[in-house]
Formats: sequence, structure tokens, C-alpha cells
Amino acid sequence: MLYISGILAYNRRSFNKRKTMPIIKSAIKRARQAIKRRDKNVEIKKNIKSSKKALDAKPSSASLSKAQSELDKAVKKGLIKKNTASRRKSALAKQAKTAGVKLEAGKKPVATKPVTKKTPAKTPVKKATEKKVVAKPATKKAPAKKTVAKKTTK
Repeated sequence: MLYISGILAYNRRSFNKRKTMPIIKSAIKRARQAIKRRDKNVEIKKNIKSSKKALDAKPSSASLSKAQSELDKAVKKGLIKKNTASRRKSALAKQAKTAGVKLEAGKKPVATKPVTKKTPAKTPVKKATEKKVVAKPATKKAPAKKTVAKKTTK
């Protein structure tokens, strides 16, 4: 194997598939992007596994929500499918329930509006000058042409 600046690629000319650097600019860029994508994907999967292990070690509603959040992030990034994440989340919830964790619904804190004094509504003031409506002169349209049936003689 040959590592050149962290990029691996196959050389087609060699029989043993020796790994070399791509020559074309776009291929070099694609190889770099693939490495970055792979690193991000590996990191997301590690976060999912570590949050699941944390739930296994110490079951709590916080660790459950953390694990479910990591699965949702993976779906958002396109790393796993929605149904797969749903299946895994339900398995986590079942595991937490058997461990005795009280499941909490997703409660969001309700923001209360500050109390303000109600002022009476203002009455609209009529303007003294109104816009004058200017009538456009009507243009006469030509009457529609009538089609005349031709008489046929026998």
C-alpha cells in the first residue's frame, strides 16, 4: 500500500491493485471529500454507540434522550434511514422502560408572554380630502362578425 497525503486510490495499470494518488484534479478532490465524509460518518456512528453504552451502563431519561437525539442526527445527515432509527429508538425506549426509567414526553417549556396594559383601540380618522375618481372614456368595440351559411343549390 502506498499512502500519499492521506489519499488512497487504485492504480489500474498494476495487476496487484497497488494504491496510488489520482492524477486528475477532480478525482483528487473527490478522494479528499470521500475521506472527510467517511471521518464524519465514523464519528456519528461512534456517538450513537457511545450514547447507547451510556444508556446500558446507567439508564436515565437524560441518557435515553441523548441516544435518541444521536439517532435523529444520523437520519438528518443521511447516514441511516428513518425507519431504522425509529426501530432503534423504540428498542432503546423498551430497554429503558424495563430498567425502570420513567419515560418523559417531549415537553417544551411554554414561553409566557409579558403582561401588557390593554389600551383602547384608536378610532379611524376620516380624511377631509378624498381621491377623485376619474372616469375613462369608454371605447366602443366593433360588433362581432356573424358567419353566414352558404346556400347550396341543387
